[in-house]
Amino acid sequence: MELPSDATAIGNKWVYKIKRHVDGSVERYKARLVAQGYTQTEGLDYFETFSLVAKMSTIRVLLALASIHGWHLHQLDVNNAFLHGDLHEVVYMKVPQRVSSPKPGQVCKLLKSLYGLKQASRQWFEKLTQFLYAQGFVQATFDHTLFIKSTVSSFTALLVYVDNIILVGTSLTVFDELKLALHQTFRIKNLGQLKFFLGIEVARSSKGISMCQRKYCLEHLEDAKLTSCKRASTPLDPSSRLHQDGGSVYHDVAAYRRLVGRLLYLTTTRPDIAYATQQLSQFMASPTVTHYQATLEYSDTLRDHLVVAYFFPNHLIYNYLASVMLIGEGAYTLENLFLGIVSSLGNL
Repeated sequence: MELPSDATAIGNKWVYKIKRHVDGSVERYKARLVAQGYTQTEGLDYFETFSLVAKMSTIRVLLALASIHGWHLHQLDVNNAFLHGDLHEVVYMKVPQRVSSPKPGQVCKLLKSLYGLKQASRQWFEKLTQFLYAQGFVQATFDHTLFIKSTVSSFTALLVYVDNIILVGTSLTVFDELKLALHQTFRIKNLGQLKFFLGIEVARSSKGISMCQRKYCLEHLEDAKLTSCKRASTPLDPSSRLHQDGGSVYHDVAAYRRLVGRLLYLTTTRPDIAYATQQLSQFMASPTVTHYQATLEYSDTLRDHLVVAYFFPNHLIYNYLASVMLIGEGAYTLENLFLGIVSSLGNL
């Protein structure tokens, strides 16, 4: 269609990506058309943009409960999730590259959401929420990305993280019915039992469920170019404290932020690095060469402990959910009181 005189068309680009398995092998090649949403104008072609994502604490609680009660754990991936969202605003977009239009100068009027739009994630979550309500699910109050359906014969919990979905429950028949309904509405990929989620490897045994970020840790070391360096024997020196000194500012601030950001995400399964990461994250605004060097030195110590698992045993200990972190051949227990959230789950 012709672009109205009082409107502006946003641009777009093709983005190519390689999806890989847990072991690093190629799963598939992806090509996606992405709108250049950074040219959108607030109040004109978008309004609300905030969208919820699952809390890591909720993920841990669900894994702990699944381990204790022997519940099933499955994972789903929604194909092109953002394309399902309905647009309430009028958005015009330039004709994509390699796509011809009947007349020169014409543009596309978007009826559905598109990757890259500022409201894309919000519109997708709104669409999925409406679908789950229709299926009889109730949205949890402490984490709105968690939906629960409880009947006399079964219990099912569904957790959403953008286009990734975790199913936790007692009945595989209910799982199959829900997967069929989701596939007919959105087109999903059934990934079977939960094994790899948001860079976290999940393994189940007769003793419980473990969470590990070995692959993510290796990617962090590769990004820091530490895979072939001489190993550091100790982490941060406890006798020296980092501070905002008057040293020279590190030339690549983005690289420092990226490294510390990866360390922050590693604390999901590595609470042992939380203190050092907190110290390093204080200098994100203006890191110096000293801070960057300290980040590299601390990251290098992770090579000795790549296979670290956050373990949820399949039994309760004194009304606590015990989390055991295995480091090398040794182990120590961290008891976390999840009873507040667990009791909330039970009351829904």
